Amino acid sequence: MTRRHTPESLERRVVRTSVDWSCVGNRLIDYLTGRFTYRNAEEWTKVIAAGEILVNHAPAVPEQILAMHDLIEYLPRELPEPEAELNYGVLFEDDDLLVVDKPGNLCIHPSGPFFRHTLWHLMCSKYGEIHFINRLDRETSGALIAAKKRGVAAKLQKPGARIVKTYLVLVEGDFEQTLDVAGFLIADTRSAVHKKRRFVTELPDGAANIESCRTLLAPAGSPAPGFSLVEATLCTGRMHQIRATMHSLGYPVVGDKLYGADEKLYLKIRDDDFSPEDRDRLILPRQALHSYRIEFNHPRLGTRLSFTAPVPEMFTALPGSDKR
Repeated sequence: MTRRHTPESLERRVVRTSVDWSCVGNRLIDYLTGRFTYRNAEEWTKVIAAGEILVNHAPAVPEQILAMHDLIEYLPRELPEPEAELNYGVLFEDDDLLVVDKPGNLCIHPSGPFFRHTLWHLMCSKYGEIHFINRLDRETSGALIAAKKRGVAAKLQKPGARIVKTYLVLVEGDFEQTLDVAGFLIADTRSAVHKKRRFVTELPDGAANIESCRTLLAPAGSPAPGFSLVEATLCTGRMHQIRATMHSLGYPVVGDKLYGADEKLYLKIRDDDFSPEDRDRLILPRQALHSYRIEFNHPRLGTRLSFTAPVPEMFTALPGSDKR
């Protein structure tokens, strides 16, 4: 479902969506099974019977006919939440915004079993209304901007906001050249993982899910023999851009189940077949991608701001390093 979270829903997870013209006149059960295919009709019927689906704030029935702009709310029962890293840092704060240093292993928004163990819940509990300007994967650490007001968020999200994001990524191999890498991200049809992407400079026949991308890459040191830190500045912001680009260039991302040295590790985790030997092959417990520096214009003052998030120690505590 489309997720709209507000500070008022901190006590319980509430997922909301509204009916548009294309679904007017449909039965609720057909709407749910057609749009949210992770459950079949029988499963959604049980969810409705349990009182977890409301239409316009009232209990629903499967045969209910939907009208334009009907509000559908899903109130799932409480789920046990996995452990997460809940200690975030604050690099900057004023009346308009915060710049946060997010730890690895922390979702930004509620997703799957994560609700209270999210940066959104932690920050809304402390600050009230929060709007995240840039997004980081659960396993990606580092700097991100959070606006305290909707109007501030709107200014920062305009195309001319000139937000520059620079990451550090730890890879296997010796990366020694400064590169301006432009090309395309496409679906990796050679992979057994549907969501995996591949970077190419020329489009092959039959390429799917095509997005242009550009990344500036520069060597940033070698913390241990056979490993390189790479500084990656985004000129475009595409899903998996840095990880897919580095992997396709021949530099697997350390700790990355999907864009590391062996994607079979991703499949093993999915199938609950992950061994201690597999964990050792990953080297690090999470993907080694860190939002290192973020630069932007203050939305009210107009001054240019730049912040860096300290590099996690795990990036340098590697086999063969003097910090191991």
